This record gives sequence, structure tokens and C-alpha cells, in this order.
Amino acid sequence: METANLIMAALFFLVILYILAQVVVKPVKLLWKLLLNSAVGIVLLMLTNYVGAYFDFSIPINVITVLITGFLGVPGILLVICFKLLMM
Repeated sequence: METANLIMAALFFLVILYILAQVVVKPVKLLWKLLLNSAVGIVLLMLTNYVGAYFDFSIPINVITVLITGFLGVPGILLVICFKLLMM
């Protein structure tokens, strides 16, 4: 009987350990993805500003524009461009 209790306790401990590992790993993955997408957003904004310099058009690179382009990618840069054109 003690062996069964020991096995049940070990299995319970492994389940709890797995749940705790998932709680720690998920935010780190999300943060890594956010940083990678923000870097892509910065590159897209810089490329847009480089091409836009020929047409006297620029988008400021700040936290909001980087996060928009980072989360949405190419549709995000198009959204920021359209918003900038509407505000001109």
C-alpha cells in the first residue's frame, strides 16, 4: 500500500512540475516572439522611411509604430502608412 501512495505522490509531483514549467516557459516564448516581431517592425519602418525619403514621406519610429508593425507585420506597416497619409 505504501508503494502505491509513493507512486501516486511521484505522479502528482510530476504533474505539478509540468504545470509550473509551462507557466514559466509560455511568457518567455511570448516575450521572445514580441522582441523578434518588433525587430522586424523596425526594419520595415526603416525600409519605408528609406523609400519614402524619395517622396518626402517619413514615419516616426517610436514605441507605438514599432509595436503595431511588430504585431501585424506587413498589414501593420500598411496601416501606419494609411494613417500617416490620412493625417497629412
